[in-house]
Amino acid sequence: MPPGPEYVAQILLETLTLFVLLVGLFGLIVPVFPGLTIMWLGALVFALIQNARGLMNVWDWLLFALITVLMVGGNIVDNVIIAYKMRDKYIPWRSIIIAFIAGILLSIFMTPVIGVIASPLALLAVEYLRLRDRGKAFDSTKTYIISSGWAFLARFAIGLMMIGTWMLWAWVA
Repeated sequence: MPPGPEYVAQILLETLTLFVLLVGLFGLIVPVFPGLTIMWLGALVFALIQNARGLMNVWDWLLFALITVLMVGGNIVDNVIIAYKMRDKYIPWRSIIIAFIAGILLSIFMTPVIGVIASPLALLAVEYLRLRDRGKAFDSTKTYIISSGWAFLARFAIGLMMIGTWMLWAWVA
């Protein structure tokens, strides 16, 4: 006897949710893409549909709450890593903010790839104008690129934890 419509609907829901989680995870490659938030929204939709079907229990809500904490923490830790590393090298907030804004604006009005390139170039330009020393400006930019790499690794690890938590919720709990 073939599986019923409820079973097929559940498989479809889980497949679509996992797809959204993976899109969010791999979207983290682009620094301005809100991958962790996209992943959380996928989990939220899953929770709301499961709740409407009467399939959410206390443990399910606790696992969703953990996913929420991971998302918020991941979005914060990203900025903390970059700012801490840059401030550790005495790069002023003004330079950091200009680089960040350049990346966001060009990602919105051009493409995310242009935004990824624009942030360090904007930082290089601002730091060169501030320091009047190409080597020091390049060192500031190198610090930004390295800290962005560490921030990506932290976000990616948190994204993997979010997927693992969702899998525990959807397939085990």
